[in-house]
Amino acid sequence: MSEPSSTEQQGLRTGLRRRHMTMLAIGGAIGAGLFVGSGSVIGTAGPAAILSYAAAGLLVLCVMRALGEMVVARPVAGSLAEYSRMALGPFAGFTIGWLYWYLYVILVGAEAVAGAAILASWIDLPQWVLSAGLLIVMTAVNLVSVKSFGEFEFWFASIKVVAIVLFLVIGAAWVFGLWPDAEAGFGNLTAFGGFAPNGVTGIFSAIVIVMFAFGGTEIVTVAAAESREPGQAVARATNNVLWRVGLFYVASIFLVVTILPWNDAQVLKSPFVSALDRMGVPAAGTIMEVVILTAVLSVLNSAIYVSSRMLYVLTRDGDAPASLVKVNKRGVPARAVLLGTVAAWGAVIASYVSPDKVFNFLVSSIGVVLAFVYLAIMFSQLRLRARLRREDPSALTYRMWGYPYISWAVIIAIFAVFVAMATKDDQRYQLIAATVSLLIVAAVYPLRAKLGRKAPVREVEVLQH
Repeated sequence: MSEPSSTEQQGLRTGLRRRHMTMLAIGGAIGAGLFVGSGSVIGTAGPAAILSYAAAGLLVLCVMRALGEMVVARPVAGSLAEYSRMALGPFAGFTIGWLYWYLYVILVGAEAVAGAAILASWIDLPQWVLSAGLLIVMTAVNLVSVKSFGEFEFWFASIKVVAIVLFLVIGAAWVFGLWPDAEAGFGNLTAFGGFAPNGVTGIFSAIVIVMFAFGGTEIVTVAAAESREPGQAVARATNNVLWRVGLFYVASIFLVVTILPWNDAQVLKSPFVSALDRMGVPAAGTIMEVVILTAVLSVLNSAIYVSSRMLYVLTRDGDAPASLVKVNKRGVPARAVLLGTVAAWGAVIASYVSPDKVFNFLVSSIGVVLAFVYLAIMFSQLRLRARLRREDPSALTYRMWGYPYISWAVIIAIFAVFVAMATKDDQRYQLIAATVSLLIVAAVYPLRAKLGRKAPVREVEVLQH
């Protein structure tokens, strides 16, 4: 038997199974944004936050369908950046790849800070020490193997799903008068300024917050290179999981604004804890703290994974130092993992040194950055679909609905969200921060070309159906 080639020795391993991929999609999309960030959405849209979640879920579902079409037709590892490169050129591939890496690196730092804030109420240590501990532990998990990452994510996501299902059961029992001392009815949906107290603008302004909460489902396509079921199975899992996640979000927010007045200060601060307290669930605060910590660790785990794999992909096209493409004997791009963690440390340091300026700028930008990535996916799908119809129509076995009309409708809807944000004083800064981040990344590309950095000679990594 011949020895494996150096390429085979250095390649990523296929250690992720179907259950890992399913829970990776669920875990990536259900983060602390649902349990805590939903208060901000409710404060912006009132009970009509239900519509914000439904509209954002529909938008993301269409984006994932478009991405699924490309995954099936041209299943390429590192799909998000690679499809932009295929359809829109190397500049787009470079920009989207680095923006996506930036998004998840900042998310690593932000989740480490959030997790430390929870642990600080239980452990008498400085929060920066706790942030460091979380980063070290989750980085170690990702360095062991992709299977180790998948197992942790499976159990983290399982805990979140169980928590949401229990909340839905208890909340529905309360609303319909089946819970002890319950106040049945739907009066809170209209009693305090109407169903949409802040108007249509409030509904649209909340959508970008919700889109970021849904963000993470696309991680499945990034993980496809290390899955035993790429191609059609990845696209199917992506879309099937998303409607379940949408049900979790829409149904749980519906129950929150039905159980409690939307403008209650505690609802805006911690909606799920407030709802559980109102229903008389013992130790509601402690229970939700455990669930939120699990959600934080889940997102932290997957964010470290995604940032390292996107960096690995960027090296293939000469958009990052070639040394980062190397993997260890367990098939893990260890240098890419470590570089992402080191970069995330910058966000953690900023959260303590300059929380109101630097850290606020970094965190404010990432929600809209994800919307930029979604726009790139939609434009890429439009271009690739047109090309495939001319060159290889047989590859279009999994199609975007209503092409090209729905694709353009999604693009227009995302721009409409940007316009709504620009009219709101408290959200305009997020749009500006993300645009500045985009311009900075785009400005680096000419410098890269000027320095003569060329893509290594390689075969494109195509996933097998």
